[in-house]
Amino acid sequence: MNDIVNKPTRSRMMARVGSKNTKPELALRRLLHKRGFRYRLHGSELPGRPDLVFVKYGAVVFVHGCFWHRHPGCKHASSPSTRSEFWQSKFRENIERDARNLSKLRRAGWRIAVVWACALENPRLERSAEKLAIWLESSEPELQVG
Repeated sequence: MNDIVNKPTRSRMMARVGSKNTKPELALRRLLHKRGFRYRLHGSELPGRPDLVFVKYGAVVFVHGCFWHRHPGCKHASSPSTRSEFWQSKFRENIERDARNLSKLRRAGWRIAVVWACALENPRLERSAEKLAIWLESSEPELQVG
């Protein structure tokens, strides 16, 4: 099936899909900052460019979109019905890249949290931020919220 828009329009639309400062990320940052946590943003020197870097705690946080990073069992991780081979390849590459980046971060001694975007929707937002805050002050190596 052909795309309903021309190539330049589709390219422009896809270029606007952001990976930084997303609504879920901003909501989480606001709550953590209010709780007194300080962090660096988008650690470009680290594998995978974590969304939040907590140097004091030796921890990084990724805010993953359920669709792009394929949150298992999530209603937001549905697959498009058109161009299924393209999408399955794209999703597989994203998952493999995420795994490589997490592995590199573990080897470098970082603690890692992955917070899924669906966990940052109301009414779960406060509870997810609280879980993350508790984890940051613990010594647990990893956390998945979502």
